[in-house]
Amino acid sequence: MASVAAVLQSEWTKIRTVSSTVWTLASALVVTVALGAALSALMRSAFDDLRPAERLAFDPTVISFSGMLLGQLAMVVFGVLVVGTEYSSGMIRTSLAAVPQRATFLSGKIAVASGLALVVGQATSFLSFFVGQALLGEHRTTIGADNVLRAVIGGGLYMALMAVFSMGVAAMLRSSMLSLGILVPFFFLVSQILSAVPKAKEVAHYFPDQAGSAVMQVVPAALGREDAPYGPWGGLGIMLLWVVAALVGGYVVLKRRDA
Repeated sequence: MASVAAVLQSEWTKIRTVSSTVWTLASALVVTVALGAALSALMRSAFDDLRPAERLAFDPTVISFSGMLLGQLAMVVFGVLVVGTEYSSGMIRTSLAAVPQRATFLSGKIAVASGLALVVGQATSFLSFFVGQALLGEHRTTIGADNVLRAVIGGGLYMALMAVFSMGVAAMLRSSMLSLGILVPFFFLVSQILSAVPKAKEVAHYFPDQAGSAVMQVVPAALGREDAPYGPWGGLGIMLLWVVAALVGGYVVLKRRDA
């Protein structure tokens, strides 16, 4: 029986020695910070052109997180690769032969990968915030302002949960290509489109990305976003339920099907 420590060490070795996972995490940080910085600088120059109503709904914290949309794409790819690469390469057979306890195997993989995603997510969120606020100039906010620290910490949690959700989906589908073929269009097309359709947006409020991103919002109705039927932490809680459901589904498939 493989020890938990040995499983964690094995999963850490797998992740750090695969260049694609390392570069994906690095991309999540760089792309998110860079895009947030660019849009923060652009907003500073365009602030005087905003209508009065837009100025009242201006959320400097959300502006600094403008790169999260692309950053979460990198996190989705990371989560899928962590699980799906072993299936595509056939290494899953070797892994399960070494660790036949499938709950231990999956939980070890999720623990190591989610820990890395959380560290990168928090670093990305804090860096995006401070760089963005510096570029917003006189329109900036501070980390000590009401609800700002919650939004910044929540941004890091959101990115990590997006990666973990993708791991669960990849465990269920057992394929990197299939998982990415579903997750990427869903988050970047379906969810965004449905959230703008009057009758469909009531359902879209409860999608994992729509619910989870509420934790990063400080000013109500910022960027024209309508108030959701839940608060910031309530939205993150809804996203957490999606994550748990995906992980349970992934474990059930791993338990019942051969490698």
